[in-house]
Amino acid sequence: MAALRRSVACLNFFRSTATSVLSSRKPSRQRLERITGLTRTSLASLSVCGGLSAVPFMQQVENLSHESLVRRASSTVIDSANTYLSQTTLALVDAITQYAKAIHTLIALQRRYMASLGKLSTAEEDAIWQVIIGQRVEVGDRLNECNRFESNWINAVNLCEMASEAAYNTGAEQASITAKTILQAAKSQVEEVRQISLEAKRKLAETKAEEIQRMAEYASFIESGVDDVHEAYLRED
Repeated sequence: MAALRRSVACLNFFRSTATSVLSSRKPSRQRLERITGLTRTSLASLSVCGGLSAVPFMQQVENLSHESLVRRASSTVIDSANTYLSQTTLALVDAITQYAKAIHTLIALQRRYMASLGKLSTAEEDAIWQVIIGQRVEVGDRLNECNRFESNWINAVNLCEMASEAAYNTGAEQASITAKTILQAAKSQVEEVRQISLEAKRKLAETKAEEIQRMAEYASFIESGVDDVHEAYLRED
């Protein structure tokens, strides 16, 4: 901007000099020589100003080279890919977390039912089973949500990997390194909540096996006519 102001000032000075030349129809020899000197001074000043303003202009042309434009484009792609990855990671982590919570709720309901075997009326048992069935549906819905968000997340991971490689090939090494760092952090977050959900599924499987065993024992003692089944075999752990 400073160079541009100097150029404008030089042009205004040169214009005023030219106006003074045209204002006199018959200038004297001394006046012509004086005006000629002023004109040369103006041209020299304009040349200096022009030389100064040419520096940023040349830099601008250099910045618009194909290589620079490709590098900028690759950085823009990385920014978009990182945003996509962040959003899909957040959605997947939340979905897996809610899935694990739903499993733990189901486990609690099933354990509560096992502890109440033989103590409830038929209507109460039916009511508990309706709650358990509803919770199982909730677990299934949460799992479907996890699968849907995981598909988006995998696409985001692949996109970030390709964007990082493209940025590195164009010379945007810092952007590539940043993308890899964000990608690694996203993978770590997802892996952490996956381990939590896997642990919840393991406990659910154990609870289901325990439920089957206790239901079989309960049915066996009912058939044999043994009283006080709960005290002997159905104690809550």
